[in-house]
Amino acid sequence: MIPFSLSEKSLFDTKKQSIALFVEHENLETKEVKDLAKEYFPALLAYCKQQEFAGQVGKMVAIPTGDEKMVKTIFIIGLGKKENNKIDIEIFRRALGTLIKAMQRLKIDSCAMSVPEAKLFNVTKEYLAQQIAIICNMAAYHFDEYITDKSRRVNQKPDIELCIKSAYKKDFQEGIEKGDIIAKAVNRARHWIDLPPVALTPTELANKAEAIAKEFDLGIKVFGESEVKKMGMGGLAGVSAGSEQDCKFVVLEYKVKTKNAPTLAFVGKGITFDSGGLSLKPPRYMETMKEDMSGAAAVMATMQVIAQLKPKVNVIGLTPLSENLPSDKATKPGDILKFYNGLTAEVKNTDAEGRLILADALSYAVKHYKPDAMIDIATLTGACAHALGPFFSGLMGQHPDLIEKIKKAAETSGDRVWELPFSNDYKAAVKSTVADICNIGNEKIMAGAITAGFFLQHFVGETPWAHLDIAGTAFDVPDISYYAGGGATGVGVRLLVDIALQWQQ
Repeated sequence: MIPFSLSEKSLFDTKKQSIALFVEHENLETKEVKDLAKEYFPALLAYCKQQEFAGQVGKMVAIPTGDEKMVKTIFIIGLGKKENNKIDIEIFRRALGTLIKAMQRLKIDSCAMSVPEAKLFNVTKEYLAQQIAIICNMAAYHFDEYITDKSRRVNQKPDIELCIKSAYKKDFQEGIEKGDIIAKAVNRARHWIDLPPVALTPTELANKAEAIAKEFDLGIKVFGESEVKKMGMGGLAGVSAGSEQDCKFVVLEYKVKTKNAPTLAFVGKGITFDSGGLSLKPPRYMETMKEDMSGAAAVMATMQVIAQLKPKVNVIGLTPLSENLPSDKATKPGDILKFYNGLTAEVKNTDAEGRLILADALSYAVKHYKPDAMIDIATLTGACAHALGPFFSGLMGQHPDLIEKIKKAAETSGDRVWELPFSNDYKAAVKSTVADICNIGNEKIMAGAITAGFFLQHFVGETPWAHLDIAGTAFDVPDISYYAGGGATGVGVRLLVDIALQWQQ
């Protein structure tokens, strides 16, 4: 994790290798910029003009200065113009990501950062500090443990000194501490997702959940494949049938002592590798399928945060874990599976497996925990990725209050969502002539992301429920600076944490 320090010193008193400040568009001639020019680089404004930098969104200048003893780099990062009398906090998040990536590229290990006023973004000081800690740590993340050439590895822990007013110290300290907890969980989820599938089998991922439970004093239940079969979880057992690796079903529990506290259930898809089963994927669509457990990783990492921040709600994290592989024992197109709640489904395509394992987990949550609300999160459909691209997760459900809570948390957390239509018109798409339902939708209705959601709806009963499809947002998201470098994003952790924290308010 990045070591942060708080300082009341001016930027000119710092011993750090670099200085960073953020400027609004066409507002370069601030006192801070002029003082920097006077102290370090008299031609600073002229240089910015030469580089056509005027504080535009996404733009930055990096100017090396100093003497024979030390090179000091000045970073000036643009925030753009105010809209509705503020700058969107997401612009600041991406500016922070740009800064961290530039420091890594230039091999700069430390920075003194002039922190903008929280009122510029219409947020609190604590929230601003929290976002700084989360985003700087996310931007610093690299998955390089399998690279043996040390020269290719990146320093993931640049030293950041935040220059603030003394009156802000308490708020910033609290914000950084909370942000560090969230960032550590996000990056832990990313690391699990980035691991090769040979190193992260269902058993290994279940072991990581057990380690979290032990470290953070969470309740845990881990069911093996024989227990899954005995319980009647035909979806999870059916998907696992083709693999030599046993499936697992993991339940993490955070419970408060408050009487009648509400209960939230988070359910995450955990396919540690998805070949498509007998409905085999083309090779290029299989290359990144280690990411198909991103929903489970998000739920497990969220539970780590919940245990530390202690919201006054009960939170249950449920993760069905399996590999989806072809073999002579694999579930076949045309097979019919029976789920934990007694419903049956015709399997027409074994590559629509995520909904099969989620069905059992959702049914289990309803029966054993009777949650006040339930959210599942899954890399479920390519249809959602095609509909929304890599920047918004798909949100579906028919409970307006829950949908609004998720949208609010998406705005504050930075894990953005977009609501897809979820009209009962689509429901007929998953009917089957030989079983209760079918695991793929009718081609005439299309809308594969939505019809997958309606398949899942059969397993939630009357529980307020929402479905998050993160197929497009979980891996290799371009053009967002704090994800730069490819690989896992950890999407969902920030969102689920915010939902739990805001639920008590």
